[in-house]
Amino acid sequence: QLQLAESGGGLVQPGGSLRLSCAASGFKVGNYVIGWFRQAPGKEREAVSCIGTTDGRTNFADSVKGRFSVSRDDAENTVYLQMNMLVPEDPAVFFCPGGSTFCGALVAIRSNQYPYWGQGTQVTVSS
Repeated sequence: QLQLAESGGGLVQPGGSLRLSCAASGFKVGNYVIGWFRQAPGKEREAVSCIGTTDGRTNFADSVKGRFSVSRDDAENTVYLQMNMLVPEDPAVFFCPGGSTFCGALVAIRSNQYPYWGQGTQVTVSS
């Protein structure tokens, strides 16, 4: 059974950092595109980033470029989202869906391209 589990969320002050983890089971993270989405209360789910398969190419939404980075540890079968310089607009539940084959421009990425989703992890930014 293919599963993904997000962790690492929490409360951080503006300007702070958090690293989210996405642990996969039932498949190898390197075999599928893994995405990062977020959803704030009352807003639509938004694609934040993705990491490709063989070359590990990453793409980011304009709102997080230069602040967020994504990495993959094949040995741990885990993908990480490093979030730096967090701002009050960043709080949301973050998800790391898997199973897509597309990691192109973020504006073309849709949640329905990913068949496997975890429960998400809450990120709060507050002073």
